[in-house]
Amino acid sequence: MRRLSAAVLVLFAVTPSAARAADDALGLEITPYGAYRFGGTFDVQDSDDAWEIQDSSAVGLIINLRERANTQWEFIYSQQASTARLSSTTQPTASIDLDVQYFQVGGTYQWEGDVIRPYLAATIGGTRVSAPSESDAFFSGSIGLGLQIMPESRVGVRVEARAWGSLTDSSTNLFCSVGPEENVCAIRVDGSVLSQVETFAGIVFRF
Repeated sequence: MRRLSAAVLVLFAVTPSAARAADDALGLEITPYGAYRFGGTFDVQDSDDAWEIQDSSAVGLIINLRERANTQWEFIYSQQASTARLSSTTQPTASIDLDVQYFQVGGTYQWEGDVIRPYLAATIGGTRVSAPSESDAFFSGSIGLGLQIMPESRVGVRVEARAWGSLTDSSTNLFCSVGPEENVCAIRVDGSVLSQVETFAGIVFRF
């Protein structure tokens, strides 16, 4: 009887560890997600005016590759189709279609947990901002905090809030095209950081 009780206790002690080890052995995660993105302003050079990116939905894809039990490599792509509107006290209201895309690589650190795991993500890479006529690219980074919920070993949910920051050079001209007489620019950037925040939820697929 004592041997049976001891065996049962060992089984209960080993089972969670074995389950975690099995989960950790699934080294690849793919997470398509839907998001809502806030903020983003381009200052107009030599003016108090600014072009403000309107809050709107976004979509993305995350690929994670496990390195150790609590760490992963991460690639993230995120795309927002929005509108930039001119905030001005001297000019009439104007707007242009704007597309903001992030391509970044980095990693995540996950805290311990059986079903729910909090995590911290950090990435660096590039931002591509496109208007109907032209586009430009900037160096950027991001940091995110979220939860990964895995009721099953191969399918789960990931929810996160992430802040994006893109370095826009003071000499950068966005969306400028050279005409027959002069340069024509939809936005001429005055050196600053393009800051955005998004919240998202996605489905995690483990392989």
